[in-house]
Amino acid sequence: MKEGIHPKYYETKVTCGCGNSFVTGGTKPELKVDICNMCHPFYTGKLKYVDTAGRIEKFQKKFAAGTYASLQSPKKKKKR
Repeated sequence: MKEGIHPKYYETKVTCGCGNSFVTGGTKPELKVDICNMCHPFYTGKLKYVDTAGRIEKFQKKFAAGTYASLQSPKKKKKR
């Protein structure tokens, strides 16, 4: 390998939003992630909604009335 062209390699501590943490190698000394293998539905086999920005609540609030009025185009005003 050539000298001086590779980034510095650290022992990286990865911390998940669920509280799990582990150590791996990387180019940054610390990483914070939203989801890891301990809480991801693919690995756990349990259904879990991953919602970091409140999108599910926003969707439910928007369509709570049961109508899709927000998706319909506005009615045109009649000329007199």
